[in-house]
Amino acid sequence: MTGTLKDLGEHIAQSLPGAALKAEAQRGELTVTVARDQVVRALTFLRDDPHCRFEVLVDACGVDYPERAERFEVVYHLLSVAHNRRLRVKLSAGEDTPVPSVAGVYSTAAWFEREAWDLYGILFADHPDLRRILTDYGFEGHPLRKDFPLTGFVEVRYDDEQKRVVYDKVKLTQDFRTFDFLSPWEGMTRQVLPGDEKANAAPPAKAPDKAPAKAPDAPGGKA
Repeated sequence: MTGTLKDLGEHIAQSLPGAALKAEAQRGELTVTVARDQVVRALTFLRDDPHCRFEVLVDACGVDYPERAERFEVVYHLLSVAHNRRLRVKLSAGEDTPVPSVAGVYSTAAWFEREAWDLYGILFADHPDLRRILTDYGFEGHPLRKDFPLTGFVEVRYDDEQKRVVYDKVKLTQDFRTFDFLSPWEGMTRQVLPGDEKANAAPPAKAPDKAPAKAPDAPGGKA
């Protein structure tokens, strides 16, 4: 299987000069990295070439690497029913760098690209209808970015006076809101939880032993 995937990767790299940047076969999977501006050309070739025939786009999703200059990767998973094999295609993109839409190559990509835009904020140029698809209409931000706050920016509630759903800014009222990303055994060393102050308190002083009471004298002066 590895030899077959390696041969396929070499065929793709030779057939797409300037588009296919790298082809790697690892752990029984083939991954092809393509240039962002050549993704439409690359996927069209992978769909139509008789040696490839990846007719099905199973999924397209985003990956976030905030430390990179181009923080996003767009990953396409393709399936060839004719040859019974799969292929992963990926490219890099920045926050303000649009990725050409491949909805004209695979119609299902229109939904997947909307999802990547909604959750990551990845722009897709020439998309027929780039709108949010999973979050609400008034949602702010992109919730799958790694720097998106866990609480979000707004909270939703129903207002009895206005008789409609309204958005309010998130108000954190809970006591424990500091996160230092340490392990549970180390993360609570900076604050004392209620009741823990008793653990370090000095034990109460032990009362001195009392002398035994003297028995009363027996009649006649003898014990």
